[in-house]
Amino acid sequence: MRVAVQTAPFDPGAEATAFAAGVAEAGAIVTFTGLVRGDGGRIAAMEIEHYPGMTERAIAAMLDKAAGRWPLLDALVIHRHGRLVPGEPIMMVATAAPHRGEAFAAAEFLMDWLKSRAPFWKKEIGPGGAEWVAAKDSDEDALTRW
Repeated sequence: MRVAVQTAPFDPGAEATAFAAGVAEAGAIVTFTGLVRGDGGRIAAMEIEHYPGMTERAIAAMLDKAAGRWPLLDALVIHRHGRLVPGEPIMMVATAAPHRGEAFAAAEFLMDWLKSRAPFWKKEIGPGGAEWVAAKDSDEDALTRW
């Protein structure tokens, strides 16, 4: 299980290939990559802040929780911080399990948790200035299924 919180860009294809190479026994691998949205020009950039150490520990605890619920062979979470522009990968989740249902469920669990509970603070920057991103009820509601 690996957590990477970084400013550096990453190549989702290369990360997926490397992840798959380490789980030869898996029957399924699920990957998801989130991108910074431009929202039709409304967002020129996004700035993401976090507390080093605390963020990695919180994500690692969620990986442990996912591994306790599903028979994961491995999992990966990459999340960037700093200034990002539309189209750039912001995060990636990868899960490997014996069967696809387990891999999909664990990946969705991790994505829902990251969206709602991971300790990141996001600011959108656009033509009208900068604005902190507020939590959405729909993101919170997604957690109720877990």
